[in-house]
Amino acid sequence: MELFTREWGSGDRHAVLVHGAMSDSRNWRTVGPALAERGYHVVAVDLRGHGHSPRADEYSAELLAQDVVDTVPANPELVMGHSLGGLTVSLAVERLEPQRAIYVDPAFSGPALARWQRMLAPAFLRNLTRASAARIAKRNPRWDPADVAIEVETFKAFDPAVIPVLITPGSLRAPERMHVPSLVVLADKSQLVKPALAGRLAEAGFEVRIVRGSGHVINRDDFAGFMTALDGWI
Repeated sequence: MELFTREWGSGDRHAVLVHGAMSDSRNWRTVGPALAERGYHVVAVDLRGHGHSPRADEYSAELLAQDVVDTVPANPELVMGHSLGGLTVSLAVERLEPQRAIYVDPAFSGPALARWQRMLAPAFLRNLTRASAARIAKRNPRWDPADVAIEVETFKAFDPAVIPVLITPGSLRAPERMHVPSLVVLADKSQLVKPALAGRLAEAGFEVRIVRGSGHVINRDDFAGFMTALDGWI
């Protein structure tokens, strides 16, 4: 599947950005221009079932990764993925062969859910996609109103058929080893990369940094702190 892309800049260095679940390429609306100012040609995708990309008959983490490989320039200097996008990048990185990879609060694990919780999760997530702007703003008080409005739109465009990828046991898994120099940027008290997993990643060679006080969507919560966390990597 060829994905919808949003681009910034015209530099001779490519950066690929991959958003998280229920979002789209507009998640990077401040990051893309910031990278373009540093000389990158930035390509941000909408994953299948998200944003302007097509919906599909089948969803899996591996299919999401293959779509990215099929869509973006090969051998980019930088590839960055947030949440589900981080998991997607981890599965695509060997084929993309970037010079560097950045994982932003990646979905390398998820909350341990009992069977009854897994049964209720799809209904909960579907209800989440109908959240009002007021509800989203209340849950994310540090967000710019433009990001709140975008969230409302991306929730509406999201295909609920993606949900099993998020909750099926074994779907979310951290890479066993580092394929290219890699940075992991975590939200404060990350729910997806707990301290033990962060320690294992560090032992495998990943550099791990935490943006104190930030929530899951770090670049929307604290753009300045997020960019500072990227020092030496962009």
